[in-house]
Amino acid sequence: MRARSFFISTLKEAPADADVISQQYMIRSGMIKKLAAGVYTYMPLGLRVIRKIENIIREEMVRAGSIELLMPMIQPAELWQETGRWEKYGPELLRIKDRHMRDFVIQPTSEEVVTDVARQEIKSWRQLPVNFFHIQTKFRDERRPRFGVMRGREFTMKDAYSFDRDEAGAAKSYDTMYDAYQRIFRRIGLVFRAVRADTGSIGGSRSHEFQVIANAGEDVIAYCPDSDYAANIELADAASVLPGRAAPTQTMEKRATPGREKCELVTEYLGIPLLSSIKSVVLAADRTDEKGEPLPAKIVLVLLRADHELNEVKAGHIPELKEGFRFATDAEILAAFGSKPGYLGPVGLSEDVAVYADKTAADMSDFCCGANEEGFHYTGVNFGRDLPEPAVMDLRNVVEGDASPDGKGTLRLQRGIEVGHVFFLGTRYSAPMQANFLDENGKPQPMQMGCYGIGVTRVAGAAIEQRHDDKGIIWPDSIAPFEVVICPMNYAKSEAVRAAADKLYEDLRARGVDVILDDRDMRPGVMFAEWELVGVPHRVVIGDRGLKTGEFEYADRENLTEKTMVKVEDAVEFVAGRIHRD
Repeated sequence: MRARSFFISTLKEAPADADVISQQYMIRSGMIKKLAAGVYTYMPLGLRVIRKIENIIREEMVRAGSIELLMPMIQPAELWQETGRWEKYGPELLRIKDRHMRDFVIQPTSEEVVTDVARQEIKSWRQLPVNFFHIQTKFRDERRPRFGVMRGREFTMKDAYSFDRDEAGAAKSYDTMYDAYQRIFRRIGLVFRAVRADTGSIGGSRSHEFQVIANAGEDVIAYCPDSDYAANIELADAASVLPGRAAPTQTMEKRATPGREKCELVTEYLGIPLLSSIKSVVLAADRTDEKGEPLPAKIVLVLLRADHELNEVKAGHIPELKEGFRFATDAEILAAFGSKPGYLGPVGLSEDVAVYADKTAADMSDFCCGANEEGFHYTGVNFGRDLPEPAVMDLRNVVEGDASPDGKGTLRLQRGIEVGHVFFLGTRYSAPMQANFLDENGKPQPMQMGCYGIGVTRVAGAAIEQRHDDKGIIWPDSIAPFEVVICPMNYAKSEAVRAAADKLYEDLRARGVDVILDDRDMRPGVMFAEWELVGVPHRVVIGDRGLKTGEFEYADRENLTEKTMVKVEDAVEFVAGRIHRD
């Protein structure tokens, strides 16, 4: 490719609404153009990156035995109604009607469609296992699209689906995809971790996220440096930080705490340690009667040590909250506790309020909590003596220094960007959609399913978040828009420079190198700055001065301060040898 015949459109400054580095650099380098909130046009440079990511994914999926097809973007509502997700998915599901007023959705994912394919085409156990994948445009109507391609509304995703006879076979398919994902992200050139994760709205049981390590990540990963343990903070097991519950040494006392609604203010006012205080979080589950008429919400009180935070994913496993929950309103709190928030606690509650304590909170003794009366708290409170024993569950986020669940050290936290996710679905979709096969005995059985997704366009953003400097992007060789850029000085004026640049360009192309020759009439400083912004990993500079000694100047984008003079006759081998694609 020659720059004169390509389209390059860079900006000196990023738009004011570009929040993160990847968004800023993708816009400034001319890789994407914003069309609407969360919707982007992929310009030639950006599309080259996307296509390279897709090709790596496609190669590894085929290598793993997956079969490519292409499912439509527009899906009939009937399929989503069969699985119940038409009602449950939420406002991110963009619903549309055709001219006949039939309901459709713009796909956010394709579980229903692929299950429909399977139930029509797979009849016998002899046809299993099978794994289908496609790379397709998706749309999720995010309430707050932000961060460019990191959280857009329209995006490209690879999703794959496995169908097996039984759970043992499904587990093998899951492991095959897990291994394929490891190869994909290694080939792309990213630093990542595979972590235990929640299954979210897709459903299922076994689940791992593939997280690219980056400070801009929205997810928090808990990992143990001394072992292989890693989990999204949503699923990281949090044991009690106490060795057990100590015997009471204090009597319960009601104490005035005027205007102190937060644990930090209460404990400071009372002159007691913050870690002796329990905070109360009130959750509510909406209910209906047999006729579908609304009933008063079920109120659940969650108790946490003052320095710990509620894990909402774990809270969703509380029996009363499994069908969904929200934070209770002030009116609901006043009705259940007789007090406004800030002074709530577990002492003297009605039996209608379910009380759950995190493991650490359950091990506390002589603790401080709200007295359910404005301006008052209790001190010296003990379970079993002053109030009933609570139900105990792991309900908090882990923190730095917590014991690793595998017993091999302590946990550390780091931020990550989710770029891939693998799920074991079981019969979550095959059962309601009656995707059955006949087993060896001729009896119908539901297919066991797995689901495996990669955010193709998100990978591009994640790579930039992980690999950049103050000059611009630093692409891994494998997904860079071009592997090599040739920057000739005075290309239009110097016949020697032009001849040398053209020859190197053609020789590199003959070696299969993805190279661009910048044959535009630009000042060297402007040319260098533009390619540093774009992030091409390898640069060759050709000028009259170097040619006098028979040399080209080579620089690696990761270390531009170190320049290497290379003999003209050795340049092709040298440059080609510096490229790492796998």
